[in-house]
Amino acid sequence: MSVAVLAVVAVAAVGLATTVVNWLLAHWWLLLIMIVFAALATIGWWQQRAQRVQWEQARARALRYGLAQLDGLSHRQFEHAVRDLMYRDGCTDAVQVGGQGDLGADVKATDPQGRRWVLQCKHRRHGERGAAVGTPELQVLNGTGRPVHKADIVVMVTNGRITQPGRIFARQQRLHLIDRQLLGSWAAGSRPLWELLPALPPPRKPSRLS
Repeated sequence: MSVAVLAVVAVAAVGLATTVVNWLLAHWWLLLIMIVFAALATIGWWQQRAQRVQWEQARARALRYGLAQLDGLSHRQFEHAVRDLMYRDGCTDAVQVGGQGDLGADVKATDPQGRRWVLQCKHRRHGERGAAVGTPELQVLNGTGRPVHKADIVVMVTNGRITQPGRIFARQQRLHLIDRQLLGSWAAGSRPLWELLPALPPPRKPSRLS
């Protein structure tokens, strides 16, 4: 593009801008109305957003599951239920990530104290009568929970049973277990998971109650 063409374009742009400014000065009241409408629209949007957040928080606080209800879920639905329970407890970033290539993590979340949680979910259609979670499954979780997913707290969740060798291995490796009994208390109650599990690492940041 030649210098002459650029000069013409620049002059035209300046002329257009001058015309717009002059028009706005002559019709300042119209500009004021537009600003007022924009402000009202912004306020309305924020009010709707705040209302949605309040509704979501109220729904989360009321979330409860019975064991029979959890038994009737599919494996993927069980992962979503665990995610929703973590959200209920205050983990606003709780996400379901289970699937092919999940490397042992089905749910990830950060609690209000800043600790990173990684949970693996083992759903048993027949509940306590289903196959028990054993050492091999826990070894997989132990191999990825901290090294790969950088978790502070690594958890195995099942609506079934956990073998005694698996429990011993979990204690040795600082893995936390949620078996059927503890799951029932957590899902049907209102206490956050970190109040139900022993020997958790210290918070990464001060809590609102400290």
